[in-house]
Amino acid sequence: MNRIFSILLAFVATFLVLSSIVFVVDQRQYAVVFAFGEIKEVIKDPGLHFKLPPPFQNVLFLERRTMTIDTPDADRFITAEKKNLLVDSYVKWRIVDPRKYYISFKGDESLARDRMAQLVKSALNESFTKRTVSELISAQREQVMQEIRGKVADDAEQIGVEIIDVRLKRIDLLAEISESVYRRMEAERKRVANELRSTGAAESEKIRADAERQRDILLAQAYRDAQRIKGEGDATSASIYAQAFGKDRDFAAFWRSLEAYRASFKDKKDILVLDPSSEFFKFMRNTQGSTGSRK
Repeated sequence: MNRIFSILLAFVATFLVLSSIVFVVDQRQYAVVFAFGEIKEVIKDPGLHFKLPPPFQNVLFLERRTMTIDTPDADRFITAEKKNLLVDSYVKWRIVDPRKYYISFKGDESLARDRMAQLVKSALNESFTKRTVSELISAQREQVMQEIRGKVADDAEQIGVEIIDVRLKRIDLLAEISESVYRRMEAERKRVANELRSTGAAESEKIRADAERQRDILLAQAYRDAQRIKGEGDATSASIYAQAFGKDRDFAAFWRSLEAYRASFKDKKDILVLDPSSEFFKFMRNTQGSTGSRK
């Protein structure tokens, strides 16, 4: 029995000794080894490592993953127009130099968060006081975030921290001035809309006048060409008639008489009172007319 107890006691003692000199570094952590209160070594590689048992050496584990500082309440800032804004922001950061980080905060993450929140607030205040509300909410919002990130990154480097990103989640006006700003923005939008309508109406009239001018020019050119072609056709027709009638004068006289009859009796109601023996009816009385035999 004493033998078994001794073996168990030796096993427990061995386990305690091993646990005091062996430690495991997770890939999500840094390990800072202290010797009598001073930093002896910073271990960044994950795996199994050894140290002297306490009180000769101790180990402190620090987070190496990306962490986020999200402001619980909106902070108030003043713009270049002396307007008060409520701003929600967040910061993504991580430890890159465990030695500097520990010297700055003694490994207390809450102190590190408070320090970086102050750095971000100071950078925000500096950037906001140089810009108007319009620039902050639209035109230069991305530029502001990059500017703030640059300023905070320079200060954070001194404490062993890397700033990955700074973002503005929400920018709001105070309730007492929001209404007046909205009314002013609405009036400005209406003014711009009216200017655009006026410009559009003037441009429309200009286009319509130009189209009508081009239409008149095209119609005039078309009428001119039509009259020219008609004149050429009439001349050609008259030439053909002259040649045809020149070959047979009797037929020409007969044809002209038929044309005269056709023109005189276009309507059934047309009435002519003439002497039947008049020259007008000579081809009705005699198929040879007054010229004798037809060729």
